[in-house]
Amino acid sequence: MGHTPRVGVDQVFDGQSEESENPMKIVIISDIHGNHESLRALPEEYDELWVLGDLVGYGPQPCEVIDEVRARATLTVRGNHDHAAVHSGDQRWRPRYRATAEATGRYTASVLDEARRNYLGGLPLRAESERDGTRFYLTHATPSDPLDGRCTTVEAWAEEVGAVTADVVLVGHTHRPSVHRIGDRLLVNPGSLGQPRSGRSAACYAVWQDGRVDLRSFEYPVEATVERLRALRFPQDVEESLVRTLRTGTDCLAIELTDEGGAL
Repeated sequence: MGHTPRVGVDQVFDGQSEESENPMKIVIISDIHGNHESLRALPEEYDELWVLGDLVGYGPQPCEVIDEVRARATLTVRGNHDHAAVHSGDQRWRPRYRATAEATGRYTASVLDEARRNYLGGLPLRAESERDGTRFYLTHATPSDPLDGRCTTVEAWAEEVGAVTADVVLVGHTHRPSVHRIGDRLLVNPGSLGQPRSGRSAACYAVWQDGRVDLRSFEYPVEATVERLRALRFPQDVEESLVRTLRTGTDCLAIELTDEGGAL
């Protein structure tokens, strides 16, 4: 508990809304992935906490994350790993992530009690809200495919954003923080709090206040999460892929499979 996070402001974007005398401060997080060490180290005070899905999957403490999000968050939407934890037959893992997702998913499903399963299963796929005159749209992946959608071009995102009624569209899923202005709307991805893939191990999140969005990050005790992961005794290739991803902040989760389905 002696760790004091240092916050870095990685990017600032002015949404050009009218200033308020007492602007609400909203902290936006996504893709916690069972990493309670990063969640409890979140260094911000806030008026509201919004969570863009994937509370569980990959990480060692799904129950603790669920309990804390349930107690603290004002708005939370469901991610694909949350969905998979309660709908085991309804998964669309990308082939390169299948081995890691399935191994950690089995662990997650084994430790969730009925109340936590019901909470994850009851999370909405989308949420809309208005704060200080700004309209927000929240979903995990994309508006048209909230669990698994991906856009790789500005044109594709423009189509997605254009289909919703909002000033700010908030998404997660990619684990990579970004802010883009598309027409008269902002598209914001806070990155991942629990499994960053931004090139650093620092946990990523966003802050919305007074018409401005800040992309921020902070260091947390990564090795404490690594120690908890190793204690779970996942297959060695799965364990090492998870540890490398946490330590480097890069995507090391891919495990290639042979034709017989075994890991190479």
